[in-house]
Amino acid sequence: MSSVISHIHSSSLARTLLSMTRTFCTRTEKLERIADELLSLNKIERFDYAILLRHKMGLNRFGPAASGAGLQPTSAGGSSAAEPKAAKEKTAFDVKLEKFDASVKLKVIKEIRAFTDLGLKEAKDLVEKTPVVVKKGLPKDEAEKILEKLKLVGATVVLE
Repeated sequence: MSSVISHIHSSSLARTLLSMTRTFCTRTEKLERIADELLSLNKIERFDYAILLRHKMGLNRFGPAASGAGLQPTSAGGSSAAEPKAAKEKTAFDVKLEKFDASVKLKVIKEIRAFTDLGLKEAKDLVEKTPVVVKKGLPKDEAEKILEKLKLVGATVVLE
């Protein structure tokens, strides 16, 4: 009886292995055919194919779409989102004059003329447009020096 069962199992196993081999061969042949067809494409056709494939897979040029979120690797700490922000530190600052007292208007105009190449009329017009950016694209240390000078004369100034 056990020989009959083992014969049934072995023949069943043989059929399963044979079908798996056939499936594997047909898959391999199919993949080889696809690869050959892709290699026969010219540059423009390959580029178009790459775009089409990304679109069909739910990917855009910035990475997986919301539907493909399961494809993204996850980090344990969650700090990877904060790392690019820390790496991209601001290097150029704008000094913005927010407001000032009318009693210190002349002092503010003098200070603005000191660190810009504006004449008296241009500096006065600039101060009267408050809130206004008085100096753009400065390094942090230079912008902070200007900020302190304007605060000493009584103006409200911010760095942007």
